Amino acid sequence: MNSTDPPTRYTEVSPFEMEHGRRGRIEPIKKSRVYLATICANLSSFAIGTCLGWTSPILPKLINNTEDSPLDFKINSEQEAWISSLIALGALVTPFVAGPLAGMIGRKWTMLSSSLFFLIAYILLLLAHDVWLIYIARLIQGFGVGFIMTVQPMYVGEIATDDCRGALGSFMQLFIVSGILYAYAVGPYVSYVALQWACLVIPIIFAVLFFFFPESPYYFIEKGRKLDAIKSLQFLRGQSTEGVQDEMTAIQASVEESMANKGSFVDVFRGAGNRKALLISVGLISFQQLSGINVVLFNSETIFKKANTGIDPAIATIIIGAVQVVSSGVTPLIVERLGKKAILLMSSSVMCIGLAALGTFFYIQDTGDASGILWLPVPALILFVIVYCLGFGPLPWAVMGEMFPGNIKPIASSIVASTCWIFGFVITRWYPALDALGAYYAFYLFTIFCGIGFFFVLFIVMETKGMSLQEIQNRLNNR
Repeated sequence: MNSTDPPTRYTEVSPFEMEHGRRGRIEPIKKSRVYLATICANLSSFAIGTCLGWTSPILPKLINNTEDSPLDFKINSEQEAWISSLIALGALVTPFVAGPLAGMIGRKWTMLSSSLFFLIAYILLLLAHDVWLIYIARLIQGFGVGFIMTVQPMYVGEIATDDCRGALGSFMQLFIVSGILYAYAVGPYVSYVALQWACLVIPIIFAVLFFFFPESPYYFIEKGRKLDAIKSLQFLRGQSTEGVQDEMTAIQASVEESMANKGSFVDVFRGAGNRKALLISVGLISFQQLSGINVVLFNSETIFKKANTGIDPAIATIIIGAVQVVSSGVTPLIVERLGKKAILLMSSSVMCIGLAALGTFFYIQDTGDASGILWLPVPALILFVIVYCLGFGPLPWAVMGEMFPGNIKPIASSIVASTCWIFGFVITRWYPALDALGAYYAFYLFTIFCGIGFFFVLFIVMETKGMSLQEIQNRLNNR
């Protein structure tokens, strides 16, 4: 080199720049990472499903005092109602703990801690020798359900990209109904003890696998841990530090705005945007429960036995469970194409048809001769379950996960999740009393609620397809 030549400048070149050049195309996002994290997070939803489906194969054993019952007596209708409904009572209390805890220790560790509730509950069910132990176990299961259903939509909503948030948000329903099918399919064909062990293993698998996935980058930014937030986002997007910078800047701006206006319980109701978000979320989750879905899930075998269709109630229940899984698997594929509002309108209107048909069957059975329409209950319930799992099952939770600003999200999520289980408790606790008057009363009432839900979606719910979290806030606040 000639001494008069200018010194050579060496600059660091990243692997991405070597491959694409400094002015190459935008670094791609590896969405498989986000999907994998969402799947592992939703193993907790599978555990919820085992709790919800547990009563269908177990209650007949307790009611008839079969040899496989852990009790030495038959439970009465009052005890049956408490066993069905106590999970909802537990789930309506814990959101007010889970929401703030998600802000303190993180979304990930709050979800992981829920595994303890499921483990303790199933151990108690293994040891149950009296009905009060089953009561306590069901209540503790509810604590775990409340934790997951409050925090998991928050976590998934924060790790998802804008173009797949709706699809990922609907995974919760898919995994819940898969857990329900698991309980439906295993429960009737194994012993009481074997079913508890089969359910106990699920939260263990969830805890082991989800432990290796990152915390939400939003939580890290809230705690001032920018480096950890960058690492989390790098893992979730499969990009370099440079590749995640634009998204990091947007997350930081969103969190800083939220932190500058630190939210309280009162703030959830302050501001037109927050009130509208709460109205939409609470309304959707309320109509979800008022559709009577938990009555169907908890009492499938009993309903089919009462209908006396000639089909083995256990087989009919498994068919319903399988239909739930298949139809829930369709939602992630169509939600970003059709939008949440259109699917919710379809769901509520067709649920009315299925429930009205079921109510009519039980009315004719109670007041006349239904032998000519014994075929009706199974397709009516299948129709109801399909459209519920496409719309009103997954989408209220997906909407909740994206509707609130970060400063009030934990508190607002707690209110919504608790509201869900208040209605869930009321419906499941007093369904046996309504059923005693005539099953058609209950199903006609659920039909009316679904009709009201249709008009709620039509006039109140806004479409969020393809919108970022910030764009949703702008729309809610008319900015």
